[in-house]
Amino acid sequence: MCGIVGYIGDKRAADFLLEGLTKLEYRGYDSAGIAVNCGENIFVEKSVGRLDSLKDKLKYRMPGGVIGIGHTRWATHGRPSDINAHPHTDCNKNFVVVHNGIIENYMPLKEELISRGHKFISETDTEVVPHLLEEVYRGDFVEAVREVLNKLEGSYSLVFMSKENPDTLICAKQDNPLVIGLGKGENFIASDIPAIINYTRQTYILNDGEIAIVKKDSVKIINRRGEPVDKKIFHVSWNAEAAEKGGYEHFMLKEINEQPKAVRDTMSKRISKDGTKILLDELNWDKDFLAGIDKIYIVACGTAYHAGLVGKFYIEKLARKLVEVDLASEYRYRNPIVDEKTLVIVISQSGETSDTLAALKESKRLGAKTLAITNVVGSSIAREAEQVIHTWAGPEIAVASTKAYTTQLILVFMLALYMAQINGTVSEQRARELIGLLKKIPAQISETLSDVEPIKTFARQYGFNEDVFYIGRSLDYCVALEGALKLKEISYIHAEAYASGELKHGTLALIVEGVPVIALATQKSVYEKTLSNIKEVKARDAVVIGIAAEGDTELEKYLDHVIFIPDTDELLIPLLTVVPLQLLAYYAAITRGCDVDKPRNLAKSVTVE
Repeated sequence: MCGIVGYIGDKRAADFLLEGLTKLEYRGYDSAGIAVNCGENIFVEKSVGRLDSLKDKLKYRMPGGVIGIGHTRWATHGRPSDINAHPHTDCNKNFVVVHNGIIENYMPLKEELISRGHKFISETDTEVVPHLLEEVYRGDFVEAVREVLNKLEGSYSLVFMSKENPDTLICAKQDNPLVIGLGKGENFIASDIPAIINYTRQTYILNDGEIAIVKKDSVKIINRRGEPVDKKIFHVSWNAEAAEKGGYEHFMLKEINEQPKAVRDTMSKRISKDGTKILLDELNWDKDFLAGIDKIYIVACGTAYHAGLVGKFYIEKLARKLVEVDLASEYRYRNPIVDEKTLVIVISQSGETSDTLAALKESKRLGAKTLAITNVVGSSIAREAEQVIHTWAGPEIAVASTKAYTTQLILVFMLALYMAQINGTVSEQRARELIGLLKKIPAQISETLSDVEPIKTFARQYGFNEDVFYIGRSLDYCVALEGALKLKEISYIHAEAYASGELKHGTLALIVEGVPVIALATQKSVYEKTLSNIKEVKARDAVVIGIAAEGDTELEKYLDHVIFIPDTDELLIPLLTVVPLQLLAYYAAITRGCDVDKPRNLAKSVTVE
């Protein structure tokens, strides 16, 4: 969501701050700003809108200081505006702060500070922090920061700068990511690694409750009690080029086309050489462990939630364990029935999703066993869960998730089959068959991506419709939900997905002449039922685009258009079905002239509730 950068060294800080913020644009934001300590004063410039607006303001007045902080903001408290943009200062501009997260007790703190004579200019929760620092500062920067942190309730990554301490930046983390890049004669601070990867691969990844005192030649890390923390250096192994578009017009299109590799990487080393077993060495579960589980929750948000719906089907079908899927934003507010015999599986692309992290912590408090499925090594969710399996999808920059979703499907399928093999709920022959088909999926995704011209045509024909409906049964319904979400996210078309059998319970009232309906019909076990539902919408003059497996000669008799995908087992076909839906959303957004990679009002990593 919001982005943070910081620099201290011998070079002009503003250059790194602007470049670092550019690398974090994918996180989503509505305003940006920087602050640079120029010795006699702290220079602050902020602007609503894209980063280019800030760069225009700085074109003829770039500050020359060698220590500074920067921020891209996604509005939570207060509308997007120059004043509400970060960084924020105290009354006398002696202290400057940037912040990701939410200060939950900001209002009583603000009221108390106002009663003491402090004057606030913004609507934000963050502005209380520099005013608190001004209130408690007695000459010791570190002690003042520690005192401020003890007064705050909520989630945050914070970076503090002081005019009186021109050789020091201080940063602190609680539930929001923060990374320190280690250079020679200079050090860097960022909320995500892409901001610093062009400068260093040696990093410290802060844990909750840790405070870093950053100087140009040293980094000292302490806990909230002021005690030193022995921190290991984390070496970043992935290449900066992975975050570039690689010749594609948009990151989203690049990431859609990266799915064969991402899926192959996720399966890598997790299938036995003879192709008969799923290997999840990260877990090392046995029959006793699974016997101790009465119920499984899958908890996630957005696209990851849709992957969880497919995961429920997989685990119940293969491993014969009861599964409930819950939205993370609702989970902990309904007093879930969770105990030591419950396994809670949380799914998050970024590993920083605030609602999912909170659900994970609540599950642990209630005594549940916990497992995280995430893409980001060292993320908050990966560290908080008792066990973690990584998707290995590589960096995903576009806000709308694509390859993260397909790799999540791969992992929940492998997890279900892994559990089934331990418990003996699938035969050896069936397991071998499914693993053999699984290994073919990357090539089949490549085949699906090889001819996108029909999808482009459909997008041009129907991209200006304001309503689109998706229908399907069984796993097709789960994938339909994800297809509708993709269309909503990036093309701003009102799209809804329905279980086909529910059409006559209300939805048919919305089906009128010419309205596009995307009908998924890949599940052989309910094929005849799906076909009957398709006929219902065709009878009301809808324009129906079908998704079907190669070899289906029946469906196109009743539809306006059909997109064929390679045939495979109905359990695995969601990995193929979703690809044309991603492409349809992408080309519809192009048709409508939308900002594909950075859709309005949305953010990549949602770090607030």
